[in-house]
Amino acid sequence: MSRSAERGSVSIEVAVLAPAFIALMVLAGVAGRSAVAAEAVEAAAHDAARAASISRDSGTARTKAREAARQQLDWHGLACVNALDPTFSGSVAGNATSFDAAFASPVGQDATVTVKIVCVVSFRDISLNVVPGMLTKNRITASFTSPLDRYRSRR
Repeated sequence: MSRSAERGSVSIEVAVLAPAFIALMVLAGVAGRSAVAAEAVEAAAHDAARAASISRDSGTARTKAREAARQQLDWHGLACVNALDPTFSGSVAGNATSFDAAFASPVGQDATVTVKIVCVVSFRDISLNVVPGMLTKNRITASFTSPLDRYRSRR
């Protein structure tokens, strides 16, 4: 085969492979953003539960938990599409109960508080029409449970 017969073959290869390469890069971006977001939401849930567990009453605990979660998400640079609205629950002596009931449990009783955070991460800025059916957002959920101090007074 002569050299003139192969002219333009590189252009055709690039035209065929470029969309696949771009789609691969977009998918890598989505996977990376999801991984970073999952780590940030997990850290926010941990900090929120810890901040709640060292509070003396459920009202203060909710406020401190929201503040801690917001600070952690801001520190990671994660902007959730949805509003930050943690879910609070508790347990007393191993039995599931409300957040308020955990703080109302008597001193000396084992009690825990759990904070669940849901963050919807958007991919609209990196999505392409090249990848059909690609998600434009991902819902990431994390929860963490922290014990209340058995011998500290609660209100």
